[in-house]
Amino acid sequence: MARWCYRHRLVVLLLWVGALLGLGVSASGAGTNYAEVFSLPDTDSKRAYDLMEKAFPERAGDTDTVVWKVDEGSVRDGSVRSRIQPALTEIGRMEGVGAVTDPYGAQGAAQISEDGRIAYAQVTFAEQADAVPKGLVQDVVDTAQDAARDGLRVELGGQAITRVQEPPTGTAELVGILAAAVVLFVAFGSLFAMLLPIVVAVFGVGTGMFGTQLLSHVTDVPELASLLSTLIGLGVGIDYALFIVTRHRRGILRGADPEEAAVTALNTSGRAVLFAGGTVCIALAGMLVTNLRFLDGVVIGTTLTVVLSVLAAVTLLPALLGLLGHRVLSRRQRRGLAAEGPRTETASGLAARWSAGVQRRPRSVAAVAVVLMAALAVPLLSLRLGTVDQGNDDASMTTRKAYDLLAEGFGPGFNGPLQVVVDGEASDGLVTGLEETEGVARVAAVPPANGVTVIQVVPTTSPQAEETDRLIDTLREEVIPRAGVEAHVGGVTAVSKDFATVTGERLPLFIGTIIGLGFLLLLLAFRSLVVPLTAAVMNLLAAAASFGVLVAIFQWGYGLDLLGLGQEGPIASFLPIIMLSLLFGLSMDYQVFLVSRMHEEWVHTRDNARAVRVGLAETSRVINSAALIMVCVFLAFVLSGDYGAAMAGVGLAAAVALDAFILRTALVPAVMHLLGKSNWWLPAGLEKRLPHLAVEPKEDAPPGPTGVPDPHGPSSVVHGFVRTADGEPVEGAAVTLLTPGGRRLDRVISLADGAYIVSVPAPGAYLLVVTATPLGSRAAHVTVVDGPLVHDVELTPGEVDAVN
Repeated sequence: MARWCYRHRLVVLLLWVGALLGLGVSASGAGTNYAEVFSLPDTDSKRAYDLMEKAFPERAGDTDTVVWKVDEGSVRDGSVRSRIQPALTEIGRMEGVGAVTDPYGAQGAAQISEDGRIAYAQVTFAEQADAVPKGLVQDVVDTAQDAARDGLRVELGGQAITRVQEPPTGTAELVGILAAAVVLFVAFGSLFAMLLPIVVAVFGVGTGMFGTQLLSHVTDVPELASLLSTLIGLGVGIDYALFIVTRHRRGILRGADPEEAAVTALNTSGRAVLFAGGTVCIALAGMLVTNLRFLDGVVIGTTLTVVLSVLAAVTLLPALLGLLGHRVLSRRQRRGLAAEGPRTETASGLAARWSAGVQRRPRSVAAVAVVLMAALAVPLLSLRLGTVDQGNDDASMTTRKAYDLLAEGFGPGFNGPLQVVVDGEASDGLVTGLEETEGVARVAAVPPANGVTVIQVVPTTSPQAEETDRLIDTLREEVIPRAGVEAHVGGVTAVSKDFATVTGERLPLFIGTIIGLGFLLLLLAFRSLVVPLTAAVMNLLAAAASFGVLVAIFQWGYGLDLLGLGQEGPIASFLPIIMLSLLFGLSMDYQVFLVSRMHEEWVHTRDNARAVRVGLAETSRVINSAALIMVCVFLAFVLSGDYGAAMAGVGLAAAVALDAFILRTALVPAVMHLLGKSNWWLPAGLEKRLPHLAVEPKEDAPPGPTGVPDPHGPSSVVHGFVRTADGEPVEGAAVTLLTPGGRRLDRVISLADGAYIVSVPAPGAYLLVVTATPLGSRAAHVTVVDGPLVHDVELTPGEVDAVN
């Protein structure tokens, strides 16, 4: 497939451009039909809603608020009333509006603040917020705000109003892409190589986003799905293309033709991308086990975007590589290739030194990493799930302004009143009990209708306050049972609390499901019980630490002012499930990329220390670059102006950073050094029964004794260290394996710690030559029998071995 896409690059490019434009035009023409299917069966708030719908079918919908404030005088003044009342009357006549209650009626005195400067009217729609047409909501907003003038402010708040007060779109995505471009340019040193991952990600995210919009017309997809699809699509799209382009450039530098380098890259890193994309989709699908219908559409949108991002990486990317040819290299690399010929990239510098340092002090590295992750996870102990309210909206939005005005005029609890719904007539004892309950500011009973009575209870604290949650529990467990009536506590605040409770109850099942699936995948990939078990523990540690960071910032308020996102509050109830899905999927990518290189080395040498050292040295740079790109993309969503998006962005950025920079490049290799050969243990009986899954085939087939590549790969290796007479490692030494007749079989360059490994095609006698400037050279006959041969080399300045 890679070869076909490379040779028919213009056809592939036109197909992708046509798909993007076609889906874009179709989505623009059809519009969006996002729906929040928010159902919580068998909860107290759902029973309250059902009774409300039975008693007041025209008023069971979402209730929003129009708030106005005068700078001078009173809202009762004729000049104010003459502007506000006609607007409210017009709103009441709109189709889809059930009722409008204003403060100028006989029962409206309570809707005016004590100082007379702030008043509100309640607009009750016939449907819940997610079902109210956006056009109707926009008409309500425009009609109310047209009544404003100098000295008279008019703002609107409520769930339905939020749907039309969307922050500007595109800024976060653009900033994320620009930040990723900087990282890619530093990593590649080439403008064209930098553009490749970004172009691939844009095509994957664009087709995924437009496809999700079209799917919203045939199934229930929440608006959140579009945001999360963009968030995850940009991250994985750029990362997957980065892995493939890195392998492609390495192949060209080794002297391969660009077409062969592209085919090899897709057949190696491309396979790993397919595997990694599959693990992300499986982790996302794990959300389905929670049975929260609200998340089904999120799974559809995000999974579609990931699938299309993977498809773009394995089809569009080879076509683009065909268009660029050698220009995928930097100018310096192209000049070096022309002047010096092919060369092998080796792990050197900081990556190799760090890898050697982890091998020397695995206990110290592991201890520091564990202490750091544990310290970051401590705030998790005070995690409180809930739903943030409009007090966290951007200060420029009318919903935030209305929230602040209501809190100023009527108290913080007014923004989240509770509804005690009684099946029958409310007793005086219940009303009295509610009024006497600590934490209740006001109680107002609505006349019974159809055998149902609704009592509005206004708390003294804000909707997202922990005291409000305790008040709901007190009403349900003490006040209502003591009154001896059948009643249920509903309202937006109660629904939010019930959603957080249900999410918390189902979270263990969800975590167990995705950990179990990840364990099975890694078990098949690496033929080991210890490697997937270690990965599962590391994933849990990364999740705990990242949620600790979230709690410290958004719940405790540390650094929240710097983000410009309002006041602290609970962690959004939906976030743990969504964030864990993405985290487990993405961390699996890094685990596969890291351990697959270690596993390959282990298969060749059966030397665990070397396998871990070489695997870390050769992959840490790419993993850290990929993680840095994701961190930039995720953090950019703080600029979206959406509190939920900012929370998800910060949480995912923290999770990816901790996973890549601490776990994968420090704790995982340190633990693998401590475990030794146990890393690769698998019971013989299980080994026979497990199917073989080749995540990434061998990149190069070494030549056999006749000089013809052996299709079955090398039977063994020679490996060891190149050092000086003083024991210092020699980096950059050329190590060549020859036949007794002098034909070259393999050639490598020693790493920063002096390590080398050359492939041996078959048992027999060979010549090993080691050369390093200015240390001279040394050659020796080596005999390989039935396994890896360890052969250390000592170089002395000026000494040259002569071998017949």
